Amino acid sequence: MAQFFQIHPQNPQMRLVDQAVGIIRGGGLIAYPTDSSYALGCHLGDKAAMERIRRLRQVGDRHHFTLVCRDLSELALYAKVDNSTYRLLKAHTPGPYTFILPATREVPRRLQNPRRKTIGLRVPDHPIPQALLTRLGEPLMSSTLIMPGQTTPLGDPEEIREVLEHQVDLVIDGGFCGLEPTTVIDLVDGAPRLARQGCGEPIPELA
Repeated sequence: MAQFFQIHPQNPQMRLVDQAVGIIRGGGLIAYPTDSSYALGCHLGDKAAMERIRRLRQVGDRHHFTLVCRDLSELALYAKVDNSTYRLLKAHTPGPYTFILPATREVPRRLQNPRRKTIGLRVPDHPIPQALLTRLGEPLMSSTLIMPGQTTPLGDPEEIREVLEHQVDLVIDGGFCGLEPTTVIDLVDGAPRLARQGCGEPIPELA
């Protein structure tokens, strides 16, 4: 049965954050709040936890996982970023945007899009994931918490606890979240392309 931590969305209790990080490092799968919606997260190198996410969400091998990073400098370790791309990223991070970029060798091959060799990356503007990432010292492998057959993420932590109590190891209750996933921007071919409109203000470069 999943543990359930009530963590303050503005001033996270670091004792609970450290316990959550211990669960992640121990191979656990967590449900946690972000600045767009709730998400599933696990350790970057944990293949078994990644497969648990696939089964829970019922997605195939081509599902695009996201690396949730602490800041832009960490993001740049996992993606190939040129000067113009860096300027766009700097203007829109942190925030509710996922950027599709060419992956570096730091990204395990199983996380990359098998055809394009890309990875989705984002920097959330929310104290809870920021606290988790700071303590963890590396990105979280993540996927929006959308259940099979649904079009919007789960947003009520009590409902998440009820639905997932036997499928995840920890539910972090950070209060109600939005019901809209991130906006996805494809930056692979140079010119920014809107891949999915979601949470977040429109980006002028896409107009």
